Order: sequence, then structure tokens, then C-alpha cells
Amino acid sequence: MNKRGFASDNNSGIHPTILKAIEMANEGHVVGYGEDIYTEKAKQLFRKEFGPETEIFFALTGTGSNILSIQALCQSFHSILCAETAHIQVDECGAPEKFTGSKIIPIPSGNGKVQPSELMKKLHGFDVEHHSQPGLLSISQVTEMGTVYTASEIRELAGILHSHGMYLHMDGARISNAAVSLGSNFCSFTKDAGVDVLSFGGTKNGLMLGEAVLIFNPDLAKNIKYFRKQAAQLYSKMRFLSVQFIPYLEEEIWRINATHANKMAQMLASLISGIPAIKITQSVDANGVFAILPREIIPVIRKEYFFYDWDQSKGEVRLMTSFDTKEEDILNLVALLKAHLGQ
Repeated sequence: MNKRGFASDNNSGIHPTILKAIEMANEGHVVGYGEDIYTEKAKQLFRKEFGPETEIFFALTGTGSNILSIQALCQSFHSILCAETAHIQVDECGAPEKFTGSKIIPIPSGNGKVQPSELMKKLHGFDVEHHSQPGLLSISQVTEMGTVYTASEIRELAGILHSHGMYLHMDGARISNAAVSLGSNFCSFTKDAGVDVLSFGGTKNGLMLGEAVLIFNPDLAKNIKYFRKQAAQLYSKMRFLSVQFIPYLEEEIWRINATHANKMAQMLASLISGIPAIKITQSVDANGVFAILPREIIPVIRKEYFFYDWDQSKGEVRLMTSFDTKEEDILNLVALLKAHLGQ
């Protein structure tokens, strides 16, 4: 299936500048496993964004980077708190629990965000040997519902956690879309807001593969290189992974791509919000639009523009835009919807 669609930003291609960077790195021999000039340059750029004490570990996948982040923060007797919709809870096949031995405890959330009041309900059983010990909260930025935490919301959660001796992990699979949405630099709503470890994603925003685990307290990083090897996340030809982050950060490809993806989502939301039979269910903060469509038209529309159901019981679907979504894609989808709804 080569048709363009709105299923996932994972379905988009690779940004041409990123491909050129990979091709440029494909010259000669360099030492493997990250002992190369490209990996060092990428680390320098991350430290420019997040501070000189930041430790950076590149990983192959988002699931892998989340696992490594959690392993940096907890032991097997700790519990991992997260929103009930979180990727680590719903879409990672139990991998965080398998690799860490830690229990995941979901927190109810209507919009993908963890509310302080709901978090507090889970903070009990400390020092009781019969109870898994609350160890960390993992939040997604952007959330799985397309919403974005503000820096103040993150700071409030971090304050609660740190006062209980816990940590805050951020799954930043769409962190660039969040930064554009907030009009902020990365540090202001991560490290400066109290995040302890960040999974920094780029695959959904124009990279070919790879993520980065950023650890803001070097004391937490001492065993990550071993965990990374055990989890099969240490890539031998690391230069082809890390070199992508050089133009991504240096030329702000992250901002260009995310700005376009977010803009396309806003355009789509604006156009379908005027169709009476369609109801947008979540705030469109980044590059995802969640909407309820009449059930009978969903399979028909999907034949032309593929997308996923979110909640089949009420006809809710998820429409994702990406860095290579075109205005004509939006206009054609809206025209198709209107035609089948008699608009």
C-alpha cells in the first residue's frame, strides 16, 4: 500500500536532508558502536540544547529508548505509573515490564494527561514490603490523545514526584511537535521543568530510525550502557543513526517538520469542524486529530485515505498528519467526507 494517508506519522518517509546526512556518513571506515565523530558531534548538539552534564545514549527504537529510560530510574520492585493511554501501557507488548520487572499501574485520563489529583491517589504503600514501591511516572509529550502538557503542568507533576523520592520520565516520541505547539525550546518543558530522563524521538518527524535517551543527572546513567547492550539496542554502525541528529538539531529540521505537521492538523481540524456530522473529541494541540465520524462512512473513506479507529464503540478515529502531508491531501479528504455526507 503506497497511498498517502492519515494513519500515522510513522508511515511517512525520510526527510531529504536526513537522507543526505546518512549518505555523507557512508564514506570510509569509522569505529563502530558509537566511537565515531558523527556520534560525538550529535552528543555535543544535544548538550548545547540540554546542558553539558547531559548523558546521551542512542537507541534503535522508541520502545527500546523507553525501556532504557525506565531502567535508569527504577528497580524491579518499583511500579511505573502512567496514563491509561500511554504507549508503554497500550502499545509496547509488555516490553517495559518484561525488561525491567516493574509493574505498570495505569492512571485514568480522559485527554491523555495525568492530573495531579489522580497521581496522588496512586502514591501509597511506601516502605511496605508487600506493595510494589511507586518509583516513577512516565508521561508522553505529545500524549497519545494528541494533547500537549504545558511546562507548568509538568513542573507540578515533577514537584509531587520528587517530594516522594520518585522520578519523572518523558516519552518524547513527538517532542518536536510539542515544542512547536508550546513555542518553546526543548529544555524549558523537560529538564527545566523537572524531567529526570527523556526519550527523545525523531522517527515520527523525518528520521529513518533511532531515538536518544537523555539523562539529566549523570549519576543515573552509570549502568545504561550495559542495559542498552542487553536490550539489543546498541547499533554497531552507530554513525548512520547518530548522524541524522546533526542536521535535525543544527539546521532545525525538527522545527521545520513539526511546524508543518502541526499546521496540517490545524487545517484539517478547522475544515472538518464545520461539518455537522463530525465531532472533534480532543484538543488539537499538535499533529493529531481525534474525531467521531458516522460509522457507515468510515470503511468507505478508509479505502481512499487510510487511518485507524481509536474507539470503535463510538466511531472515533485518529487522523495523523506528518512533515510530508500536503494541503491537497487535506482538501481531498475533506471533499471526500463532504461528498459521502451529502454536504
